[in-house]
Amino acid sequence: MIEIRELSKSYKGVKVLDMPHLDIPKGQAFGLVGNNGAGKTTLFSCLLDLIQPTRGFIKNKDLKVHESEDWKNHTASFVDESFLIGYLTPEEYFYFIGDLRGQNKADVDALLSGFEDFFNDEIIGKRKYLRDLSKGNQKKVGIVATLIGNPEVIILDEPFANLDPTTQIRLKGIIKKLALDKDVTVLVSSHDLQHVTEVCERIMVLEKGEQVKDIITSPATLKELEVYFSGGQGLNSQEEE
Repeated sequence: MIEIRELSKSYKGVKVLDMPHLDIPKGQAFGLVGNNGAGKTTLFSCLLDLIQPTRGFIKNKDLKVHESEDWKNHTASFVDESFLIGYLTPEEYFYFIGDLRGQNKADVDALLSGFEDFFNDEIIGKRKYLRDLSKGNQKKVGIVATLIGNPEVIILDEPFANLDPTTQIRLKGIIKKLALDKDVTVLVSSHDLQHVTEVCERIMVLEKGEQVKDIITSPATLKELEVYFSGGQGLNSQEEE
C-alpha cells in the first residue's frame, strides 16, 4: 500500500530523514515513535506531498505522491489544528469535507451519528466556530473528518495529544476498528508509547531521521520501548525481517 524507496530529506546540507526502504501493507496499523527531531513530521509531510524529498520517492497504492494527485482520493490525514478552517462550524466543516469526497449531507450525518460518544455532546449543534473550540475538540473534529468518504489510508500525527483520558480510550477503539474491520491502513505518530503499542500492530523507531527498529508489537513491546528511550538497549526481540 505504502512504498518508500531511498527517501531522504536535507536542509542546508543537513540530512534530517534517511529511509532506504519501507513497505506498509494494506490494513496495517503502523506506529511511528521517536524523540523530537527524529524525523516523524518530516516523513508524514513527505507522505502527504507537503514537502519534496531531496532524493527518492514514496508510492501510495502504486502512485508516486510527488507525481500524481490521484492518491488523495483514497487518503485522509489530520496533522494539526492549522489544517482546519477556523471560520466554519464543525458541521459546516464536515459537510465541506464530505463534498470534496463525494459524500452528500445524509452520508455525512450517518457517519457523524456513530461518534456521539466521541464528541461527548461538545461539538455538534453548539453553534461554535472551529477556532473557538478547545484544542481537544478541534482534534476530535479533525480526526472524525478523516473518516469521511471511506479512505483506504489514514495518517494521524500525535492524535492522542490534548485529549482527555476517556476520549483517548475511545480513539484507540476507533483506530483498532479501522484496521481490523475496514482494512484501512492507519499510520500513527505519537510520543505516547503506551497508546501506540496498544493500537499499532507494527512500530518503527526513528532516531535522527533514520530507521532504528522495525518491530511487530507484542506484550513486551512497551517495556522494550521504555528501556530503549531511557538509554538502555531494548528492542532486541521480534524485529521484523
